[in-house]
Amino acid sequence: MRNIDSNAINNYGIPGIVLMENAALAVVDEIEDVLKADEKLNYQHVKVLMMVGKGNNGGDGMAVARHLTVRGMDVTVFLFARFEEITGDARVNFLLFEKMGGKIICIEEEKQLRLFKLALLQAQIAVDALFGTGFKGAIPDLAGKFVEEINNYNIPVIAVDIPSGLEANTGKVHKFAIKANTTVTFGLPKLGHFIGSGPEYSGKIVVNQISIPEHIISEEKISTFLLTDKIIKPLIPERNFQAHKGMNGRGVLVGGSTGMSGAVILAGRSALRCGIGLLQIVVPEKIANNVDAGVVEAIIWPTKDKEVLGMEAWSTIAERLTGANVCAIGPGLKQSEAFLLVLDKILKETEIPLVLDADALNLMACKPELLTARKGKGSLVLTPHPGEMARLCSCTIREVQDNRLKLALSKAMEWGAIVVLKGSSTVIASPDGRAFINSTGNPGLGSGGTGDVLTGAIMSWIAQGVPPLGAACLGVYLHGLAGDCLKDKYGVSGFTASEVADMLPEVRKKIELGKDKDASAK
Repeated sequence: MRNIDSNAINNYGIPGIVLMENAALAVVDEIEDVLKADEKLNYQHVKVLMMVGKGNNGGDGMAVARHLTVRGMDVTVFLFARFEEITGDARVNFLLFEKMGGKIICIEEEKQLRLFKLALLQAQIAVDALFGTGFKGAIPDLAGKFVEEINNYNIPVIAVDIPSGLEANTGKVHKFAIKANTTVTFGLPKLGHFIGSGPEYSGKIVVNQISIPEHIISEEKISTFLLTDKIIKPLIPERNFQAHKGMNGRGVLVGGSTGMSGAVILAGRSALRCGIGLLQIVVPEKIANNVDAGVVEAIIWPTKDKEVLGMEAWSTIAERLTGANVCAIGPGLKQSEAFLLVLDKILKETEIPLVLDADALNLMACKPELLTARKGKGSLVLTPHPGEMARLCSCTIREVQDNRLKLALSKAMEWGAIVVLKGSSTVIASPDGRAFINSTGNPGLGSGGTGDVLTGAIMSWIAQGVPPLGAACLGVYLHGLAGDCLKDKYGVSGFTASEVADMLPEVRKKIELGKDKDASAK
């Protein structure tokens, strides 16, 4: 965005003050929407508290303060800078607000915190324009005390571009950061809104292009994308009017063990709910009847292995792969040294697209050379959670979580695989250097079995002809959206993986009909 802003101003002649004005109006629109939602408020007499810094983010804030004052609101600006530090377009907006008789209180020491608390007590809404996207490190202790006061007070908070204290490129927070209810960001969303601690601090994200022409944005070579309805909808395959089960994809699901039949049942149910035409499931003999009863629409192929899949599974799997479009391995598998040999054969001797999850990934971590064995043979999709990713990369979970995007991308290119790094804001990384960040999902998906549902969904979309990278994006997005629909009904806990699987057709239909809200709206 720094490059895009510079290009718009210096090469296309769009004045910076115009971009600042448009940014302010976008924030004002959102503030009015928030206030109008409270029918008890007459928003023309609302008291607004603003935290403003010396940079362009503060300049946006001063322009917001001016527009709110014109609309009849009572605005108090707490300025965390000296007047002489304010320059350029930000200074223009500071002077304009000052000439209007706007209330500006300069924060120089902690004793002014009492005045801030009094203003906070009377305010109906707060606006954060203290630090912008260039901020790195920790908020100074003095400003941090004021940030803490806002966070501890029950009042709607609108952040300008990014919550102060949140790093725009990393999503890291060092000690203090504003917890916003809504963040109005400009041009494009920022990585920090969605990775690291970003989702916890950013609240709802509203993106406004602030009149920057689309072709200026497209001139920037962007390789990281946010998944939205607009991106996902074209990926959903259309059904041929004369389609039969053979035309709607054939998939082979391999997994299950004694005590873990539920995992493969969930993956199978999810694949069917996403529309796969024909599903075959390879499981150990002892759980075949349980799986058969749990996924009645699938064909179950028991192997001679009794409780855990081992070398006996190879002949059954090889036979089932004939004519199949995709194979998924891992749900409920358990780790068997014998099955590692089978996995080796599948990776090296077949070219069918593969989706590997759970213990299939843990087995590969035992033989790291398998991670690159698939290069040039066929598509490989890996779906690790942070613990599995840590094992695959021989590092700690903390190292994975601190570098989710970079690590997923680097390993996708190294392994020649699509890496779906699960978690808050799941990252889908491609070997060609592109990455997609998911904008759906919630903490309610952090329960047993939901990962198996995702595996089945990705397998199903590949079977139906969606390219593996698109299938990974489609599977992740709809999986998260199903969780969001269940959250609206039940809250962020208590819904199950089975319910997520059963919700998949409904959310797919919403996307197809254009009824679901695009995360990049406004």
